[in-house]
Amino acid sequence: MALGVYYTKQDCSLARALELVGERWTMLIMRDAFWGVRRFTDFAEHLDISKAVLTQRLSTLVTEGLLGRQPHGGRDEYVLTDRGRSLWPALYALSQWGEAHTAPEGGPRRLFLHAECGTRVDPTGHCATCRRTPGPDELEIHPGPGADFTVRDDPVSRALRTPHRLLEPLDTRTH
Repeated sequence: MALGVYYTKQDCSLARALELVGERWTMLIMRDAFWGVRRFTDFAEHLDISKAVLTQRLSTLVTEGLLGRQPHGGRDEYVLTDRGRSLWPALYALSQWGEAHTAPEGGPRRLFLHAECGTRVDPTGHCATCRRTPGPDELEIHPGPGADFTVRDDPVSRALRTPHRLLEPLDTRTH
C-alpha cells in the first residue's frame, strides 16, 4: 500500500511543507538544483531515478512554484524560483545535520565557502569573517576531506569534484 502524501488532520506548517518537499527524491532534486543542475538528463543520471518518477517530481515542483522551466537549446531547463531558493536554509541545515551525524571519519563530504571572502561558513550558514549569513548565490561548494570520488562517476559527480558557485549552471558536458 502506498503511503499518502497529505497530512490533512495535522494543523501544522511542517506538515504543509512536507506535503510539498517530503516525498522521496524531492529534496535531492532541490539539492541538485542549488548545485547548478538544470537538465533533465543530468538529474536522472546523478540521482539514479526513473524518468517517470523524475518527470512527476519535476512537474510537481514546477506546479508548486519551487522550480521554473526555461527553454534552452530546444529543451527545457529547470531553475530555482524565489520560492525554491527560500528553501536553502532548511536544505543546508539538513545537510549539515547529515554531515555531523553521518560523515565518514575523514570529515565532511562537502564544504561551503563564502565566495566573497573565501571563509567556510559554519553549520548554521554564518560567515565568521563577514559576520553575516550569505545566501546560496554567494556560496561555493567544494569537495570536503570526506568526499569519496569512487562512489559515483556520472557527469554531475565529476563536475562537482572542482569548486563551483551555487546556482550557476553546472557544465556537465566537459566532465
